[in-house]
Amino acid sequence: TEYHLGLLKAKLAKYRAQLLEPSKSSAAKGEGFDVMKSGDARVALIGFPSVGKSTFLSLMTSTASEAASYEFTTLTCIPGVIEYKGANIQLLDLPGIIEGAAQGKGRGRQVIAVARTADVVIMMLDATKGEVQRALLEKELESVGIRLNKSKPNIYFKPKKGGGISFNSTVTLTQCSEKLVQLILHEYKIFNAEVLFREDCSPDEFIDVIVGNRVYMPCLYVYNKIDQISMEEVDRLARRPHSVVISCGMKLNLDYLLEKLWEYLALTCIYTKKRGQRPDFTDAIILRKGASVEHVCHRIHRSLASQFKYALVWGTSTKYSPQRVGLTHMMEHEDVIQIVKK
Repeated sequence: TEYHLGLLKAKLAKYRAQLLEPSKSSAAKGEGFDVMKSGDARVALIGFPSVGKSTFLSLMTSTASEAASYEFTTLTCIPGVIEYKGANIQLLDLPGIIEGAAQGKGRGRQVIAVARTADVVIMMLDATKGEVQRALLEKELESVGIRLNKSKPNIYFKPKKGGGISFNSTVTLTQCSEKLVQLILHEYKIFNAEVLFREDCSPDEFIDVIVGNRVYMPCLYVYNKIDQISMEEVDRLARRPHSVVISCGMKLNLDYLLEKLWEYLALTCIYTKKRGQRPDFTDAIILRKGASVEHVCHRIHRSLASQFKYALVWGTSTKYSPQRVGLTHMMEHEDVIQIVKK
């Protein structure tokens, strides 16, 4: 029976994908929705109508988004910029999502498409009815291939020209078996492939790997309007993983939300220094976590990496300061770098 269930899961995933793909016939083009990417990172606000997304945007940024007590006040995407620790974070206030958004109800498809391009999703929930909203929103995002707070399944998968399906695993599998993997692949009309499981994954995760257009992104669940519920309830919500409680009306806990957001974006600030001068701490270079010296060179000027001789780095990423490093050296938060050209 579990083979049968696995097969049905594969079929379901396949049909769902077909449903979501817009029809090939050229219908009248709708209004464009996406906003140009600017700043160092992009955060999308997603939530049901009237949970306080626009109020939050107006509080955090200098942009005023129209807010009123009726649903669907915001009809397009409104961008704002948060300046925090020297970084410009673009915040997108998206229209409210309703149930069935993934099928295109209430411009839901465009909203979700914009959310796919963000680095972090902030899911705004009404604390008075948070549980129901959270489950519904997660379901909508799951069905269009956005996986929240999950890492990519560690499965090596490569289709080949011939030779059948070679299946291996480096760990004991409890949820998938070789036969099930073959059945799922046959459902997708793949008869020659190499599959290697490096962790114990479920059939769903394996299907994600085959389909391949999944987006894995961090998500913060933000419970707004906590001034309307009891202290015990606030405490319970605040202790859940990936959750923050705030109140836009009373301006409670917004600074903590910014701290958490910074943590989830995983950005690093790097300061530059000219020879014989003090470092410039006013203007930081903002990069992603895991950036190397080469990334810093590209950010300063595109021809810098080709003329690079060595760099001197002060900070936590070095054994001693200053340390002389090459292009592959990994930078850490608040390091200072001086680049020497040939």
